[in-house]
Amino acid sequence: MLQTKDPTNFRVYVEQPTKDDGIIAQRVFNTYKQMHTHQCVDFVRKQYDRWLKFDHTRLPMYEVLEKLNAVVDESDPDVDVPNIYHAFQTAEGLRKEYPDQDWLHLTGLIHDCGKFLALYDEPQWCVVGDTFPVGCQFSDKIVYRTSTYENNPDLNDDIYSTKYGMYSPNCGLEKCMMSWGHDEYLYRVLKNHSTCTLPDEALYIIRYHSFYPWHTGNDYMYLCNEKDLDMLEWVRRFQKFDLYTKDDHDLPNIDELKPYYLSLIDKYIPGILAW
Repeated sequence: MLQTKDPTNFRVYVEQPTKDDGIIAQRVFNTYKQMHTHQCVDFVRKQYDRWLKFDHTRLPMYEVLEKLNAVVDESDPDVDVPNIYHAFQTAEGLRKEYPDQDWLHLTGLIHDCGKFLALYDEPQWCVVGDTFPVGCQFSDKIVYRTSTYENNPDLNDDIYSTKYGMYSPNCGLEKCMMSWGHDEYLYRVLKNHSTCTLPDEALYIIRYHSFYPWHTGNDYMYLCNEKDLDMLEWVRRFQKFDLYTKDDHDLPNIDELKPYYLSLIDKYIPGILAW
């Protein structure tokens, strides 16, 4: 029901791609190469300082969603269309499967709205792509792990290069510093918005849906607490729709769907948000 094409055709990452592998494969590799070079504890702390003052602009959620028309995810090997189409495809897939969980439909719609960062001249390597904890050993389950980390400043740090790094066993993901990108940013924007009433499950999905080494690779379980393991099933359910509803050709009619989703925004995330 979810799949519009063979699932083995999704998330195919070509190591050291050449022109023969196509422009998209080269673009994806280069994005991750930059990400895995620069995403470190010091960089993430600087991004916190820049973005978590929420002083860049004030906009309602749907207006931010519409701005995703200008964003094509350079880390995604599966799509080459504006991100707003993926938002509606994910939302509608969840709506069909879980018709009574309207908060989940809305989560599908907005889950990538943190990519709004790219419109502020942020390079895509610190906006899109899979996420991972910084401040501890980089997992072998991270895409391009063996070919893109050699210049990361944390790779040989006496503390950050160890299994637990600056964390403790089963400390919980909420105490871990994730690589900076659209997941963490949108999560923080929503937590800062006093009238957001999305349930914890929604906020958890938003924060960790790109954490593929965890929810798909089954790694980093040694950092998880009981809440993380309870929430993992929700993230995994969501991930199937985030991935398998992608289709560059069967694009949704946004004008027809807009009224329903505006009503959900009014219900769960009313008003103007600080970004």
